[in-house]
Amino acid sequence: MSNETMKAVRIHAFGGPDVLQYEDAPKPVLEPGEVLVRVHAIGINPPDWYLRDGYRALPPEWRPQVDFPLVLGTDIAGIVEAVAEDVQDFSVGDEVYSMVRFFSVGESKAYAEYVSVPASELALKPAGIDHIHAAAAPMSLLTAWQFMVDLGHSAPNPLQPSPHQPVPLEGRTVLVNGAAGGVGHFAVQVAKLKGARVIAVASGGHEAILRDLGADQFIDYTKTPPEDVARDLDLVVDALGGPTTGRFLRTLKRGGALFPVYPLGFADAEDAEQRGITVSTTQVRSSGAQLTELARLLGDGTIRVVIDSIYPLAEARQAHERAARGHIRGKIVLTVGN
Repeated sequence: MSNETMKAVRIHAFGGPDVLQYEDAPKPVLEPGEVLVRVHAIGINPPDWYLRDGYRALPPEWRPQVDFPLVLGTDIAGIVEAVAEDVQDFSVGDEVYSMVRFFSVGESKAYAEYVSVPASELALKPAGIDHIHAAAAPMSLLTAWQFMVDLGHSAPNPLQPSPHQPVPLEGRTVLVNGAAGGVGHFAVQVAKLKGARVIAVASGGHEAILRDLGADQFIDYTKTPPEDVARDLDLVVDALGGPTTGRFLRTLKRGGALFPVYPLGFADAEDAEQRGITVSTTQVRSSGAQLTELARLLGDGTIRVVIDSIYPLAEARQAHERAARGHIRGKIVLTVGN
């Protein structure tokens, strides 16, 4: 690390939002193959708070070992400040965005004024949107894309023995649970883009925005359990996942698929097999190539980014408190005033 410092949000121990400290930290030093980005905005994501609280939801043997102090965060947009000598594809002054070094726990270090990014994980920022909207997209949109369209990587799947395989979407009926959240609001748009009929599940206050994003049908889960009314589906993308995801098995036709974004706690494998339903999941991975492809769709408004709220980097604690209150519409973003 360099002798130069910058402002960053770090944790010195696991815990709640109050462990987030806005403080001086060493400015990154470029390694070969890397680009130094002066950060303008940072998208926050569930892995940020999973890491902050020490991955308490995981069995102890799965919890990653990290060194403190630790800078959280993966998603950034900003301007190239410097490039390593061996990097050809980016130049100083380029506007860029990235999901940095995911999945490498604790190595992404995005809640900061400067971040070093492997050039292979970087893409030019979508031209038609600002840094705030660009920073909100990478993890959530790559998750939707890798689950539903193109896995785009060959990393081993730690969550199941076989690689995840997307299923055809054109002419199919797709239900998205948690449709107003970060991954969910992109999943609705991706399914629609690929020719599916889309049913969005969220609380009632989100109906207008989800219909605007392309949902053909809306189920307000606060009034009607979606598993009681949806039938003959080809695919359920459960952006919430967890132990309750098995309730969607009865909504799917034989040969259909259930994709829980958060698969831990799923206990209905036997039921799925009897119903002839594929249950599959994966873990999103960084991809500059996919972000380059997606930049075109973001830049021309084909895929839109919904912003829930914006906080300065120094108020990362308040941003995490906002996330903990739930019912997030789209994405929470931190801005860097440098």
